[in-house]
Amino acid sequence: MIDAELEGKIVLITGANHGIGAATAIAFAKQKAKIFATYLRINNNERNDTPDYKNNQAKDANEVIGQIRSLDGVVKSLEADLSDVSKIPLLFDTAEKTVGPIDVLVNNAAYCVPDTFEFNKNTVEESTGMLSSIFSSSSHDEHFAINSRAVALMMKEFATRCVKRNASWGRIINISTDAADCFPTEISYGASKAALESFSRSAAVELGKYGITVNIVAPGPIQTGWMTKEVEELQAKRSPLKRIGRPNDVADVIVFLASNQARWITGQKLYVGGGNRVT
Repeated sequence: MIDAELEGKIVLITGANHGIGAATAIAFAKQKAKIFATYLRINNNERNDTPDYKNNQAKDANEVIGQIRSLDGVVKSLEADLSDVSKIPLLFDTAEKTVGPIDVLVNNAAYCVPDTFEFNKNTVEESTGMLSSIFSSSSHDEHFAINSRAVALMMKEFATRCVKRNASWGRIINISTDAADCFPTEISYGASKAALESFSRSAAVELGKYGITVNIVAPGPIQTGWMTKEVEELQAKRSPLKRIGRPNDVADVIVFLASNQARWITGQKLYVGGGNRVT
């Protein structure tokens, strides 16, 4: 049996109330790591989401906390809006007071609202139409505040505290998307994830001397409640593995990148989509 050597490690996971974040918290708890779960309840009316996905986004962390405690795991949580930069030091302060200094940081929280360069030539001035959708409702700024700026600041806070306490071991895993290079109809989401990937590679180079590895997980389509039955069938048909992806499929890869077995991996992006990119 492979020992991931994660027992007793303290893991901070953002966006841990549902989906990939919740599955990741449980997967680490099964390795006897201690969990600090952060989340933000969202009532998102700008997307035409399924009722299941809307319900998942509006959850608190009680369900995942209950599952971890049923495993005799240690878990604490705090709700925080990562677009407020003052909340980032607070997260680490609270984690240190309740479970201890963070060893593993998983930046999973994300903001995603569809936007586009498309425009209606009959109703929009030619000079402004190309940018009207991308910057409407502060969509661009909100995506970058959560998906890239917060990730960069979380990494900085984590690294600063590791160095201050003379730690020689640390893991950062940042969650992107397999469409970061090009995501029509969700262009700010894709672009902000591309920025996350750039931050991650630079951090891997600069933080390596402190024993901190930084890697990226880029999931393909994962059923976190947003897929209808028809979409599930279509995605399964397209997949080389002939099934849809589930949150635990991604969570297990995140745990691997935090494990001792991944000690010589840093600055890398791992696609986790059941072969989605090759079809």
